[in-house]
Amino acid sequence: MRRTWLVTGSSRGFGRALCEAILDAGDNLLATARDPDGLAGLGDGCPGRLATARLDVTSEEDATAAVATAIDAFGALDVLVNNAGYGDVGSVEDTSIDSFRRQIDTNLFGTILMTKAVIPHMREQRRGHIVQFSSVGGRVGAPGRAPYSAAKWGVEGFSEVLALEMKLIGVRVTIVEPGGFRTDFAGSSTMLDAGRAEYDAVVGNAARMQEAYHGKQPGDPRLGAQAILEVVASDAPPLRLPLGSDAVAAIEHSDRARLDELERWRALSVSTDFPRE
Repeated sequence: MRRTWLVTGSSRGFGRALCEAILDAGDNLLATARDPDGLAGLGDGCPGRLATARLDVTSEEDATAAVATAIDAFGALDVLVNNAGYGDVGSVEDTSIDSFRRQIDTNLFGTILMTKAVIPHMREQRRGHIVQFSSVGGRVGAPGRAPYSAAKWGVEGFSEVLALEMKLIGVRVTIVEPGGFRTDFAGSSTMLDAGRAEYDAVVGNAARMQEAYHGKQPGDPRLGAQAILEVVASDAPPLRLPLGSDAVAAIEHSDRARLDELERWRALSVSTDFPRE
């Protein structure tokens, strides 16, 4: 069956790789970006299967219009991929409240707006798949990226609740948690502020590591895109899909540490209950 996809943040990076994979698979696609000029060259040789739209995911009007455009172009919308996002590096103290708001607005509220825009259509057709891009930083606090992690942890909680509700109407939800992939995310898309000496061991180190890491990340966006296509085609897709060996290792280490800490403090934690009668 030919599916129709809507992908946010389609102009570069993981979003671009996913759009190319979708078209190569023979599916329909509404590719979106804040600057549609960045979509030039996408879909060459795929007449009738690609539509494009300007989309600022922080705009409720843009979100509603993008969903309507996909349905008007292809008659239905089967898969929404909330991929658009970014994360700067800086300390909590030195990151402005405006920067916090902008990063959370894009990464979390953009996801919420797009999700809410597509739900009525998917509810009516009783099928669909919503793919939420989180990050390994949505499971493990990302050093120097407090606004980004705050937003992605929000995406995780929002999507867990969403999955329980969507299951009742035949719609699937998958949270994608990439590690390091060779995209522009660690390049010009990110502002790096090593900041004060007091935070150098965390924030400064994160900035230096990102600069050194750029272009050397283990993840191949093309293979990541294929993994997402495989999950969407699955009869029993996972709620969470870490992508990359680094993501799997970091999440596994963090989850084990959490369980160990839970066990160490179990007695104190359960001591707060009323006595059993």
